[in-house]
Amino acid sequence: MSLDLEEKLRKIRSSPKLQNQQHTAVVLNAVDDTLQEQKSAFTPTAYFAALLSLLGQYISHNGVASKDLANAVVYLLDIVTPHVPASLLCAKFSQILTSLAPAMTHPDAEAPIIRASIGCLESLLVRQTSQAWQLPVNQTSPRGAVAGLLQLAVDRRPKVRKRAHDALVKILHTPMASPALDHPAADMCAEYTLRSLKDVAESTSKPKKHRLHREGQENTPELIHTMQLVKTVATASEGWPSSKIESLCELLLTIAKSSNDYLTMTAFDVFEVIFSGMAANVDESSGKLPRLVDVIEELEPSRNDSQLLPPWIAVLSRAYDVSAQIMPDETLQKLPKVFAKVASFLESSSHNIRISASQCLISLMHNCIPASTILNPSIFDEKTLEKIAKTLTDLLSVKYQSAWMEVFNVISFAFDTLRWRAAPILNPVIKIVGDLRASDTFAGKKEADTLLRRAIHAVGPDVLLEIIPLNLVNPAPRQPGRAWLLPLVRDSAYNTRLRHFRSELVPLSEHMYQRALNHGSAEKTMEIKIFETVINQIWSCFPGYCDLPLDLVEAFDQTFAELISNLLYQQTDLRVPLCRGLQNLVETNNAILSVEGDDDPLAQGRVLKADARKNIEHLGTFAGNILAVLFNVYSQTLPQHRGPVLTCINAFLSITPEHELVETLSRVTIMLEESIKEAPKKEKKDASGKSDKNKMPIASHTLMDLLVVLSTHLPASSLPSLFKLATDILTTPTSDPALRKKAYKFIPRTASSTTLAPLLSTYSSTLQQLMISSAPYVLAQIRRDRLLALKDIINRLPDNDLWFIAAILPEAVLAAKEVNEGAREAGFDVLVTMGERMSKGGVVDTAKVPGLGTSAPHEHGDAEMGIDCEAQGKEVSASVDEYITMLSAGLAGSSPHTIAATITSLSRVLFTFHKSLSQPILTDLLDTIALFLTSSPNREIIRSTLGFVKVAVVSLPHDVMGSRLSVLVPALCKWAKEQKERLKMKVKNILERCIRIWGIEEVDKYTPEEQRKLVGNIRKTRDRQKRRKEAGKGDTQEEGDETDEDIEQAKGRKRFESEFDEAVYGSDEDEVDGSEGNEDDAPKRGNRGRERNAYIHEDSDEPLDLLDRRALGNISTTKPVKTRQPPRQKTKAKMDLDGKLLFDEDDSGSDEEMQTFDDTGNVGDKLNSGDGGEVSLEAGVNAYVSAIRSKDAGTRGQKGKLKFKQKGVGEDEMDVDENEVKVTRKQSNGIGNRGKQARFGNEGKRGGKGSIAKRAQRPGLGAGKMKHGGVGKVKGGKSGKFGRR
Repeated sequence: MSLDLEEKLRKIRSSPKLQNQQHTAVVLNAVDDTLQEQKSAFTPTAYFAALLSLLGQYISHNGVASKDLANAVVYLLDIVTPHVPASLLCAKFSQILTSLAPAMTHPDAEAPIIRASIGCLESLLVRQTSQAWQLPVNQTSPRGAVAGLLQLAVDRRPKVRKRAHDALVKILHTPMASPALDHPAADMCAEYTLRSLKDVAESTSKPKKHRLHREGQENTPELIHTMQLVKTVATASEGWPSSKIESLCELLLTIAKSSNDYLTMTAFDVFEVIFSGMAANVDESSGKLPRLVDVIEELEPSRNDSQLLPPWIAVLSRAYDVSAQIMPDETLQKLPKVFAKVASFLESSSHNIRISASQCLISLMHNCIPASTILNPSIFDEKTLEKIAKTLTDLLSVKYQSAWMEVFNVISFAFDTLRWRAAPILNPVIKIVGDLRASDTFAGKKEADTLLRRAIHAVGPDVLLEIIPLNLVNPAPRQPGRAWLLPLVRDSAYNTRLRHFRSELVPLSEHMYQRALNHGSAEKTMEIKIFETVINQIWSCFPGYCDLPLDLVEAFDQTFAELISNLLYQQTDLRVPLCRGLQNLVETNNAILSVEGDDDPLAQGRVLKADARKNIEHLGTFAGNILAVLFNVYSQTLPQHRGPVLTCINAFLSITPEHELVETLSRVTIMLEESIKEAPKKEKKDASGKSDKNKMPIASHTLMDLLVVLSTHLPASSLPSLFKLATDILTTPTSDPALRKKAYKFIPRTASSTTLAPLLSTYSSTLQQLMISSAPYVLAQIRRDRLLALKDIINRLPDNDLWFIAAILPEAVLAAKEVNEGAREAGFDVLVTMGERMSKGGVVDTAKVPGLGTSAPHEHGDAEMGIDCEAQGKEVSASVDEYITMLSAGLAGSSPHTIAATITSLSRVLFTFHKSLSQPILTDLLDTIALFLTSSPNREIIRSTLGFVKVAVVSLPHDVMGSRLSVLVPALCKWAKEQKERLKMKVKNILERCIRIWGIEEVDKYTPEEQRKLVGNIRKTRDRQKRRKEAGKGDTQEEGDETDEDIEQAKGRKRFESEFDEAVYGSDEDEVDGSEGNEDDAPKRGNRGRERNAYIHEDSDEPLDLLDRRALGNISTTKPVKTRQPPRQKTKAKMDLDGKLLFDEDDSGSDEEMQTFDDTGNVGDKLNSGDGGEVSLEAGVNAYVSAIRSKDAGTRGQKGKLKFKQKGVGEDEMDVDENEVKVTRKQSNGIGNRGKQARFGNEGKRGGKGSIAKRAQRPGLGAGKMKHGGVGKVKGGKSGKFGRR
């Protein structure tokens, strides 16, 4: 018995949990007992015979005796049958099939029994010989069994259908010892399937009236099942029998025009399966394919059938695709005929037919024209291409005018396919389209421009401009100028002839420039501006002409190089296209040389590697002079425009001979030394001036930039002089900081060179001393470049020079707290690089570390980082554990900044190397950090410590941190109340992760009582998010929605630059504050990442001008809401000294003229009655200033009495006694404000008429206030019931 069968039976014998498995175990144990009693061997044959006898007891033609036991028996038979010898299955085929037949054909048989029976039948049929397959279907034969399988393949139960399909595929894939290509049953399966498909299709397509229509609808699922069977048989047979292809194609094309989209797709899938099978077996399909193609062409539908014609065109396109793979020459021979036939459909009035025809034409050109026809065409190939070009030219006639957009698309693709072979056969097309484009009434100018761009890219601008010239110099009346062609040439010129640019466009540019010069210094007219624009457009075409030109050696000579040099000096506006053109000359030929493998002329644009090598050698002869010109131009260009010039310099340096590079280095170095000496004098002169963006930088900065670019291409012999120059700059205290910054770039640039990078190890000791000696002069703006240089030096440290890591370790640690993000990231990279280098092994000689053991403070901090006191003066083996020990020395620093930087550095190193640390080192590290968390009062240290704890929780094994929860959780909760520096939020995020890992019960057990509320809030938040997530699973996603996993991945990619940042700053839950928040608003917050719409914010007074450059500031992803107007400021009721209400008849009075009084009678401010009665400090100050500066402000008169000016004709003054004001206000508070929350409506209700009546005995504002408290009539005053004035 095979091991596979023994393993399956052993699993069944074990105690199963499901009921059906229990029945299977019972049956198997019974068979085992029977075999043991009979003393039979436990072989697959014995099991098969015993199970087959049991099957007859439970399943017969009379019915199923016990469904559970019958299912168990058939299931075991399915497992055992594949292991039974083939001779027994062939000899006992009739008996076995007779026993299995009731299990598949009985009406009471359920799906599990049928599926297991199909498995047994599959194992039985794949063992039959070719002689057995010759027996007729009406006998008990394999063909009869396959007929039963075909019936089950269209069963209404999906699992039964699936199992029957799988069995048919395996049977038809089983090879037979026969000369026939197909399986003996393939023809029978195809015939049966085709007959069933025809019957079902006819019943489905009956007239749609009454009962017949309902029957047709009922037959649609059966038609779908039959189509799936057709697809299965086609897949298994790797095609379709040749004699049945015609009938199948006719049926499939009829079904393809069905209104049921699924049926149409299935029909296309069947065709795709047939064609794919033929493409996979070229030898076997060469006889079937021609017949299939002929049948498809013969089944051409009516030219006006908009339903059937598009699918027929699609099938035809796929047929010729496969035909081109199997028979490329025969297919190319038939291509003009089928191309013309499909092209004729473009005159159809149906848009769908035109689209299908255009796509078919594109597919025919792409698949049926081989590359050999383009590269080395024979006479027959040229005739074929001419016929296709004639058809394309005819498509531009008037009868195809409605399909011109599709025609332009087809012709554009024809240019892409034919490449340079498109000339001259498609020259008439270029002429016709050019004339159409020049017409003012033509509406398809955009499509015409696209076609002409493709033509320029294929045949070159020289051919196109010969057919449709520019006509810009003295154009004839009937030959209009075509300046619109220049932008097309600029965008599409590639792999063309540079000689054409020299002979045609350069003279045109000179002519236009002379016309502009003739105008003199007078004011520019529109014509002169047009000339200047044309000149710029002409030279904007230069980079395209330099993109892998075919005639570089002939066209680029000394004369042309001098012309380019003069233009670089004189025409500043043309420097960008000129530099890009020169750069393209070098880079495109280098790209050809870098191609691996053999030459591909079609992909390489007819420029072979040998040609590219000649081009590079030719350009190398001009490199020295061109570099000299570019250096001078670079020095004369403003910094913001130097990028293209510097890139061009870098390109030509890559092809400059070695001796010229050395000479260039020498000249630039001498000039740099001289400019450095002259720089202090110039700085004194310019000390008072401000920096100007349009001011040229000093010469030393320019020369240093050139040296940085030059350093990548230098030979090895030049490295000592380069490093000497860097040493002089970096170790001189008075050096310019900008020069130091550029000097540090020498090392990364050298490391990026494939030839110079190995030499850095040779100069490692020199570079180490340079870094140590230049450390005292490092400024903040230089630190990032210095750290990048240190990273490359550390990567190449010898094993005996690892003391350098200890020497510069403090600098890397303190960089972790840099404000500049670039310097901070560079510091982290250096820390990781140190750890990687230490992990490779080596020796740390502590005696070589400068300043170790001295009492002086370290230049990078106040702690001696790197070596323990016990290890001073000794050699220590390098390892990650030793590296952690060196880093931990910074924890003894005296300043919080140093300690915090050390903890942050340890966090980064722990995240990367936690798997390499030994258990004692890890335990000591965690214990030390825990001390800071529990005892340090400094927030800066605590912030770094919390980051370390979060990294430890995320990275370390759960058992390591789980044992420390008793100390960790109380220490974290200690800082849970601290709002400053977001400590509370950091603590909450750590607790969230702890709860997710160890459970809320474990965390809550160690949480102090006063912080249980925080843990409860985390639990509620998690439960709420879980409920939302579960609720969201049941909802159908709207268009554009993403899954939660996609949103989380998108957030992670957007928010974090590295895994370490995600571990430190990330949290799976949204950051919420201590309150639970509004649960109704939470779903809105959760959908932030789902849709990012753009909105325009515009003021109500003036609409947004989208042409304004500042308009981008008014476009946001935040939906604008209507600005909520602040409520009008509530003021106290205005009243006079007698308590009467005052109203202004006009609204012109300012707020400053309205005064209120408090309960004590003092002048109050009008801002005192807002919501809640609170007054801001600013409002109080403004009210006070208004009160003392206003026109009607009170002034002190004699005896300290206040004087107020009354509004009126006479502007009489009124003296007021302060004490009297207080008494009056106390008496009149019945109508006044009785509290800070009182409102005007309530005051009226409380006061009522009674209050007014009580005050009626006092004079109103209509009476003037006289001396000694007397009352008199005010001149010119007006009084009313409420003292209105």
